[in-house]
Order: sequence, then C-alpha cells, then structure tokens
Amino acid sequence: MNNPSAPLTIGALAQRTGLNVSAIRYYEEIGLIPAATRRPSGHRVYSAGAEDLLTFIRRCRGFGFSVEDTKALVSLASVGDRDCVEARDIAQMHLHAVRERLAELQGLERTLSAYVTDCGAQCAGGPASGCTILKDLGDAGAGRTTAGAITPRPPARCCG
Repeated sequence: MNNPSAPLTIGALAQRTGLNVSAIRYYEEIGLIPAATRRPSGHRVYSAGAEDLLTFIRRCRGFGFSVEDTKALVSLASVGDRDCVEARDIAQMHLHAVRERLAELQGLERTLSAYVTDCGAQCAGGPASGCTILKDLGDAGAGRTTAGAITPRPPARCCG
C-alpha cells in the first residue's frame, strides 16, 4: 500500500496526476509548483502536496486557463484570506473568451456544413477543379476577423 505522505518521484507524480514528466518539469521551471528536493542521486522527489497542486493545475489548464491565469488561481487557492472575487473575475474573463470562441466556431460550423451540403448537391463526383468547396476556400475575397479566423459567409454556387 502506498504511503500518502511519502515523497513521490516525478514518474509516480506524473502517473498520479495524469500529467507527463516534461509538463511537471516545466511547471517547476516557471515557478508554478515549488522546486523538488533532490536525492543524492540527483533525482527529483516531491512532497505529497504536489499531487493535489498538480491536479489543480491540470484541471485549470484543462479548462483552458492560460499559464498566467493558472498562476493567479494557484496563488488564490494557497492563500486563505484573499477575496474570492479575484477568482470569479479570472473565471468570468475566461468565460467571456470561451463564449466568443464558441460563437466563432458555431459560425464556422454553419459555413462548413453549407459547403459540404452544396458540394454534395452540386458537384460531388465531378472534377475537383469545379468543386464549390475548393472555390470557396480559395476565394481571396473571404474576410478575416481581427483574431485571424475566417469570417463565415455563404458558399459559392457551382458553375457560376
């Protein structure tokens, strides 16, 4: 049976947290987690608390929080007397960005769906040079948003 308070090697920590070893080294390098102690052999060993911290970090990153936001959330989680409004504000800003990206992706989905439908109805089975999808993707007049994403627009019509 594992001793929950025994020091953990980086490999064991990676296995327990679902992170890879290089991610743990990176988080240590940028100061997101405390530096490991070293055995005389030079191998890293971590305290049992590192598992909880890395699981928290993995979940933050899984939700798409930036490294900077994750650092702020780790700081908030480790200091009990700070106002939770700070955490809410970070999450609110991230939620806004996620909603913007979701709206952009929904627009792209609608446009791609129309491209596929039109191709199936108008030119599928014909020469690729006449494909409505290829014409639409190659259209230099297609706009871009400030974020660089393609602005959804109606598909071209075949043979036009």
